Amino acid sequence: MWNNWEATRYSNMEDMAVEGMNSGMAQTYYPSFTNYVEGIYVGYKYYETADDDGAIDYDATVQYPFGYGLSYTTFTQEMSNLTVNDGEITFDVTVTNTGDVAGKDVVEIYYNPPYTNGGIEKATANLIDFEKTQMLEPGASETITITFDAEDMASYDMSDDGCYVLEQGDYVISVNSDSHTVLDQQIYTQDETVRYEGDNKRESDQITATNQFEDVAGDVTYLSRADGFANYDEATAAPASDVLSDDLMAQYHLNSNFDYKTYINEDDEMPTTGTDNGIRLNELRGADYDDERWELLLDQLTVEDMTNMIALSGYQTPAMDSVGKVQTIDADGPMSINNNFTGEGSIGFPTETMVACTWSKELAQSYGEMMGKMCREMNIAGWYAPGMNTHRTPFGARNYEYFSEDGTLSGYIASGAVKGSAEYGVYAYIKHFAMYEMNAKMVCVWSNEQAMREIYLKPFEICVKDGDAHAVMVSWSFIGIKWSGENSNLLKTVLRDEWGFEGFTLTDFFRNNGHGFMNADAALANGVDAMLSTYAGGPNVVQDPETASSVKYMRQACKNVMYTVVNSWVYEEDGVDTGLPTWHKAVIGADVAVAVIILGLCVLVYRKYRKDSVAGIDH
Repeated sequence: MWNNWEATRYSNMEDMAVEGMNSGMAQTYYPSFTNYVEGIYVGYKYYETADDDGAIDYDATVQYPFGYGLSYTTFTQEMSNLTVNDGEITFDVTVTNTGDVAGKDVVEIYYNPPYTNGGIEKATANLIDFEKTQMLEPGASETITITFDAEDMASYDMSDDGCYVLEQGDYVISVNSDSHTVLDQQIYTQDETVRYEGDNKRESDQITATNQFEDVAGDVTYLSRADGFANYDEATAAPASDVLSDDLMAQYHLNSNFDYKTYINEDDEMPTTGTDNGIRLNELRGADYDDERWELLLDQLTVEDMTNMIALSGYQTPAMDSVGKVQTIDADGPMSINNNFTGEGSIGFPTETMVACTWSKELAQSYGEMMGKMCREMNIAGWYAPGMNTHRTPFGARNYEYFSEDGTLSGYIASGAVKGSAEYGVYAYIKHFAMYEMNAKMVCVWSNEQAMREIYLKPFEICVKDGDAHAVMVSWSFIGIKWSGENSNLLKTVLRDEWGFEGFTLTDFFRNNGHGFMNADAALANGVDAMLSTYAGGPNVVQDPETASSVKYMRQACKNVMYTVVNSWVYEEDGVDTGLPTWHKAVIGADVAVAVIILGLCVLVYRKYRKDSVAGIDH
């Protein structure tokens, strides 16, 4: 991994460099790449598995296991027998304070699945759930009930068409003090292998998961557990080549070589626009996403409405008069609320990593509630947070605004934050979707599908399914050779079709030129709904908004945005008409102030001129 954590510049693509800005400084971005060679063996999943297979000296390698923590007191944790009912596994964990002072403890639940040498890759330690006790006085106990579905222990098999598989055998389910230290355990026996394929989807999915990212694996050797990680040296070596193949380079595009007609279908029929069906957006508050009234409402949108709404969704969602959509304001996070235009900000909280270190779903929700409350007080409807990418390495440039190295911990903590902000009618943008870690642009990430699904997409999946997230911010990463915002398999098939996401997706910050690789034509066709742009022109605007395909894409995007907005606090009975954004008001106020000063100076000059003229003074 250490040879593959930092982006490597492609030596044969330097002529595709893009001039941009970063923090107000001119910067050049070059096509580059990162190989996620470790596969599923990220963080503790590697160290625990390598220890079990005799590949490392654990005590000499690991100082503090994942989930490790100290207390001023001591605890015991005991598991009850497992109860299995229709694929659902339930058991109790009794936590007792055996020390002399009051304290809380964390119940960490892991599973160790059956593994066949050379078969589906599996780690020996996998966090599947966690809970935190209330404050326990010395001698006091608390019983916590843990429930999860057996299908949650399924591994993703990339062979053939791909599917999740719950293999036959014994699954060791344990309560741990950390990823390495088992306190108690029980055995769950899966009598026969279950393949979630065809009509037999996982219960948590809307459609059956199949391979969607075979082209993202690239020409990379991935770490395998086979024969005790026998291919470790080969898999973790520095990239053997910094050249992108001719066939892939021919498919790689930036705005400079992108044909905006790529996603235009000449057979598309022009949707209805600009009618008056007498429907206002507020009437659809609480309506199902598939409510037939949405189509009547969408028929009322004008092309201008749609174009402006999509192109200028930087720190806002614009108004659309034709349907009575008011403007809403969005603001940066995740540690505080910051209005980048007015300078107005909230109090700050510790980093997301610190929030995750509490292992408290309850506290995570409180954190989200406080963010939601402050957003509402500041007239903000959308919160650009929480950040949910994986701590792939300790050197990740944005680790501070992501939770952890584990998708389950990150997913449930983020779910708490999203639920909390939703209590105040604020929609949280889970970000950065997906495979993002280095605060870089134009980086092609190469990974195999199993790792993508089990590691890097996992927190987002949990947050959609458990947290009921309704807004997503797309990353700057390239998934293989395609910007993530141009990857319909990611944004449509997996996010919406498989996981059941209902809401809207937004680009990361667009600037005036889309950083040279983001554009509305590619984004809208592949599942992005709005551009985080504050500029009136550029690639954030659909090049030909009069084509049937473009109107169709914009129409769907506007529906997704409106579905989220109408269910926010802005459309509550006591919600306010936000009118102009605060930053617009501030600019107007400043202009008025300047105008008053200038006018005052003009009056003074005129009065002096009149006085001098009366006195016979020649100018």
